[in-house]
Amino acid sequence: QVQLAESGGGLVQAGGSLRLSCAASGRTYSTTGMGWFRQAPGKEREFVVSIRWRHGSTHYADSVKGRFIISRDNAKDMVYLQMNSLKAEDTAVYYCAATMAPHDTIFSIEYDYWGQGTQVTVSS
Repeated sequence: QVQLAESGGGLVQAGGSLRLSCAASGRTYSTTGMGWFRQAPGKEREFVVSIRWRHGSTHYADSVKGRFIISRDNAKDMVYLQMNSLKAEDTAVYYCAATMAPHDTIFSIEYDYWGQGTQVTVSS
């Protein structure tokens, strides 16, 4: 089993920045990559960004490209999401997820472990 814990959410004004953290514990060696997803009220959960543990390759949703940056610290089993130039439409619960898939994936169904989520609210 793998446990994930997000932190760093909060309330920020439009144009501001927030940094989310995800701490992974347990059998992290069984995972191949990490992802961030978000879910706004009344909407389906959507992919934000992913990163592979081994090579650090990343994949961003078009809606956050150029504004969000994902990074990892393999030694600490940590993943970070730096969110800049935040917009009101970025308001959502953000979830950290881990996958055991042998390939990069943007599909939530291919992620095996999930955190509880952290609320990000951007005021306009």
